[in-house]
Amino acid sequence: MAEILFSGKEYSCIREMLEARERLILSPFASFAADSKGRDRSEPKCDIRTDYQRDRDRILHSKSFRRMKRKTQVFLAPEGDHYRTRLTHTLEVSQIARTISKALLLNEDLTEAIALGHDLGHTPFGHSGEAVLDKLCSEGFEHSEQSVRIVEVLEKGGKGLNLTKETRDGILNHQTSGHPATLEGQVVRLSDKIAYLNHDVDDAIRAGLITEEDIPGEFTEVLGFNVHDRLNSLIHDVIEHSIGKPEIEMSPDHQAAMQGLRHWMFRNIYVGGKAKAEEHKAQQMIELLFEYYMKHPEAMTSEYRMLMDKGTSRERAVCDYISGMTDNYAIEKFEELFVPLGWRVL
Repeated sequence: MAEILFSGKEYSCIREMLEARERLILSPFASFAADSKGRDRSEPKCDIRTDYQRDRDRILHSKSFRRMKRKTQVFLAPEGDHYRTRLTHTLEVSQIARTISKALLLNEDLTEAIALGHDLGHTPFGHSGEAVLDKLCSEGFEHSEQSVRIVEVLEKGGKGLNLTKETRDGILNHQTSGHPATLEGQVVRLSDKIAYLNHDVDDAIRAGLITEEDIPGEFTEVLGFNVHDRLNSLIHDVIEHSIGKPEIEMSPDHQAAMQGLRHWMFRNIYVGGKAKAEEHKAQQMIELLFEYYMKHPEAMTSEYRMLMDKGTSRERAVCDYISGMTDNYAIEKFEELFVPLGWRVL
């Protein structure tokens, strides 16, 4: 490749030019690709893409990413095509996080990589499936840890995706209890909450479970009176209170209102609401599948049997197998194993 001229200097490849551009335009608090702590396995650099761009592309092309399109977000088997899935949630988190990162002059590529990978480890049937596996497995099960396990071990036939340490740190620490090491990870951590709270309200209204008027005024008066205004308000608030600072934060009033609305959603939608009426059935399916594969590990596909051959415990391999299933595939395997052929709905 010919020498590339940028800002009065020559660079041997596009990647080096992009890394130099980051130095010129990004905030001093941003994560610079050239300063990455690297990958567990050393590999040649790409001549076109930075390391964080490669992370994003590897996640986007992974099997685990594609499977999220058929995994529950909140509503089990909703009637209609407009309800969120785990994949559309991930894309909404990515969009919000990129908007915030771009405004704060952070590394948008790292932000996008973390956002696209943060929920790869989610089970079928949403958090209800996660809770069952955590109860059944003596080693425990937590979806953020499983997301990291996917990119480190399970993808590409046991080789993993060999992502940078910064991307894996952001994925691992995207939950409320997490403490991301980068501002990009902090942006995704907050964007995840902003996304799921607002799209879950939107889906609940669409399903007729609540109306906009049901939402307490103490929250809407601060955040806004519809989904669009609440998203706009929260994103602006994060940007305004984080710009030029070494941490990502919100104003106290927006933080309190968002937390209050989240607790209200837990009481009215997430726990005990009509959206969860069928949840116990999904949990029983997961439990029966777990028990079956613990007794019959040979019934799992070869990649999971190979994990056990390499020293992975049977419990962990069974969790890996079940958590990787889509909702539809879990139901299909349940019917195959437990429902007499003549009784199945064809």
